[in-house]
Amino acid sequence: MPAKSRNMNGTYILLTIVAYFSLLLLIAWMTGARHSDNDAFFRGNRRSPWYVVSFGMIGASLSGVTFVSVPGMVRGIDMTYMQTCMGFFFGYVVIAHVLLPLYYRLNLTSIYTYLGGRFGPRSYRTGASFFLLSKMLGAAARLYLVCLVLQRYVFDAYGIPFALTAVGTVFLIWLYTCRSGIRTIVWTDSLQTFCLLATLVLILYKVILLLGLDVRSAFDAVCQSEYSRIFEFGDWQSKQHFLKQFLSGIFITIVMTGLDQDMMQKNLSCRNLKEAQRNMYCYGISFVPVNFLFLSLGILLLAAAPRLGLELPAKGDELLPLFAANGYLGPAVLVLFTIGIIAAAFSSADSALAALTTSFCVDIIGIGKYDEPHARRIRRQVHLLLSAVFVGCILLFEWADSPSVIDTIYVLASYTYGPLLGLYGFGLFTRQRPRDRFVPYVAIASPVICYLTDRLVCLLYGYQFGYEMLMLNGLLTFGGLSLLAARQKA
Repeated sequence: MPAKSRNMNGTYILLTIVAYFSLLLLIAWMTGARHSDNDAFFRGNRRSPWYVVSFGMIGASLSGVTFVSVPGMVRGIDMTYMQTCMGFFFGYVVIAHVLLPLYYRLNLTSIYTYLGGRFGPRSYRTGASFFLLSKMLGAAARLYLVCLVLQRYVFDAYGIPFALTAVGTVFLIWLYTCRSGIRTIVWTDSLQTFCLLATLVLILYKVILLLGLDVRSAFDAVCQSEYSRIFEFGDWQSKQHFLKQFLSGIFITIVMTGLDQDMMQKNLSCRNLKEAQRNMYCYGISFVPVNFLFLSLGILLLAAAPRLGLELPAKGDELLPLFAANGYLGPAVLVLFTIGIIAAAFSSADSALAALTTSFCVDIIGIGKYDEPHARRIRRQVHLLLSAVFVGCILLFEWADSPSVIDTIYVLASYTYGPLLGLYGFGLFTRQRPRDRFVPYVAIASPVICYLTDRLVCLLYGYQFGYEMLMLNGLLTFGGLSLLAARQKA
C-alpha cells in the first residue's frame, strides 16, 4: 500500500480515537459529577439498571481479543469454538442460580469475602491474590492485542515506540475510570458494546457486498465452507473434541465470570438479586449468536482474500486487521474497525482496572477500617499503581509474542483460576473446613502439578491438555482441601 494511503488511514484512526475518547470523558463526567465516593466506585451505589449492565457486559466479555482473534480462529480450528460458546450458556445458568444468590445474601462488595467467612483469613487472601494475578494477566493480554494493532497500522508510521502506545492507552483508561469506577463503567460499557456490535454487523455487510452476495447466499456460503465444521466427536485426543470444549466452556464461564470480581462487580451493582439474574440470562443467551457472527466473518474474509489477491497473514489474529486497517473495505470500515476495536478494548480493560482496584483495596488492604477521605486517597493511589503494573504486563506479552492471544488467555485461566474453582466448589458443596494456614500451599501446588502433569503426559503419550486443564486444576485443589479437612468439621 502506498505511503500516502497509509498516512491517510493513520490520520482517520487518530481522529476516530480522539472523538471516541472525548465521548467517554463526557459520560464519565456526567455519571461521576455527584458520585465519587468509594461506594460509587466499588458498587455503583447499587443503582445500575439490570438491562444496561447486561448489554454492557457483552462488550466487556468479548473484548478486543474476540473482535480481532475469533475471526482468525476458523483458519486453524474451523468453527469448533462454537462448542465452547454453547457451554458458556450453561455456565451462566449456574452462576445465576448458585453464585449470585450467595453474593446477594451476604451483601458482598468483594466476592472473595465469602472465603474469609467460610475458611479463614488466609483462604480469603489466597482467593483474592489468585484473582489479582488472573485478571491482571488476562486483561493485559486483551489490551496487548489492541495496542499491537494500533502500533502496526498507525503509530509505527510516526516512529512511536510500542511502550509509549501501551502507556498512552492505559492512561486514557485510567483517566475516565479514576473518579467513579463501576458507576461510570456500567454506562461506558453499554456505549462500547453498541459500537462493537454495530461495527461487526456493518463490516459483515461490507464483506458480503465485496463477495457479490446477499445475506441468504452469504449464510449458505458459510454453511458450505470447508471451515464450517462446528462439532468434533471422533478424535478424543483433539483439543476440539466436543466434550472437552463443551465442559470447558461451562467451567471457563463459572471461573471467568462467576468467580471474577470484575464481572460480578457489575452484577452486584444491580438493585436486587432478581434483576441481577435477569441480566445473567440475557447476557448468556446473546453470547452464542454474537460469536457465531464473528466466526462467520472469518470464513467470509478467507473467501474474499483470493479475490483481492491478498496473501493470508501468518497469524490468525492479523486476518481482520489486514482487511480493515489497510483500507481494503473502504475508509468507512476503517473508522468502524477503529471504533470497534477501541470499544472492545476499553470495555474489557476499564472494568478490569476498577475490579483490580476494588479487590486490592477491600481484600488486601482492608480499606473499610479507614475514614472516607483517607480511604478515597488510598483507592486513587492503588488505582494509579495498578495502571502502571498493567503497562508492565502488556510489555511482557509483547516480548512473549503469542500467535493466538485468545488461546493464551484461556490457557492462563486454566492455571490461575483453577484454585478459585476448587476453593468455591469445596466451600459450596461440602460442610468441611480445611486448616486455613495450609490453604495457600494447596492453591499454589495445584497449578504446578497440572503443568508438570501436562509436560509428562505429552512426553510419554503425545497427548496435550487443552482447556480441560481448568477442571483438573480445580479438582486437585478440591482434593487437597479435603485432605486438610480430614478431621475438621465445619
